[in-house]
Amino acid sequence: MAELVYPPVIGAARTLFKALDLKFDIAGTDHIPRRGGAVLVSNHIGYLDFVFAGLTARPAKRLVRFMAKESVFRHKVSGPLMRAMKHIPVDRGQGMHAYKHALTALRSGEIIGVFPEATISESFTLKNFKTGAARLAQETGVPLLPVALWGTQRLWTKGHKRDLGRNHYPITIRVGEPMEADPAEQAEKITDRLRSRVQDLLEAAQRAYPVRPKDPEDTWWIPAHLGGTAPAAPGSIA
Repeated sequence: MAELVYPPVIGAARTLFKALDLKFDIAGTDHIPRRGGAVLVSNHIGYLDFVFAGLTARPAKRLVRFMAKESVFRHKVSGPLMRAMKHIPVDRGQGMHAYKHALTALRSGEIIGVFPEATISESFTLKNFKTGAARLAQETGVPLLPVALWGTQRLWTKGHKRDLGRNHYPITIRVGEPMEADPAEQAEKITDRLRSRVQDLLEAAQRAYPVRPKDPEDTWWIPAHLGGTAPAAPGSIA
């Protein structure tokens, strides 16, 4: 079936990014398969993360169908677009419907995008991962694709105003090697390994990020353990 909405939306996003003069550093896109199903798994630090994570599949000429909270699909603007792009609504009270939808999409050769933290991390560190991504990969025999985003929180994130001015923000994205999900292995153990992979990629993205805060008031987007003033991660020692 022809994709009538997704490509124009990508084009609009790329036009916006050019207008904002964002500076992209994306590595590892060769790990995205050119055909067949896969579960793309990313950290979550900003409201636009699904757009940036989806960019990693463009060199392979693939589209990513993201699992997103159901409320986004009820919005009068985003709802029709999300449905037309075949993203998957997730009702947290009745998640099995979304899970089965994702299984069907994976078996038909789609790439499904998952944010296993289930919400934006206000500390900009990794929260605990839910096991859904691992279980999807186990049931369908597709690989897991770990992804880390950095810099996206500076544009729009929880607890901060949108900053969509021409500020030339760098956006650093790293894609790791595909990871197999053995059906005989516990989903929790696969999830632990997956989180470790994403953590390694996140640290690599942070090291590669080309700018530092310009003044003490600009440290909000840096995690506390790296000397910033973002909220400390739950359970961390101050």
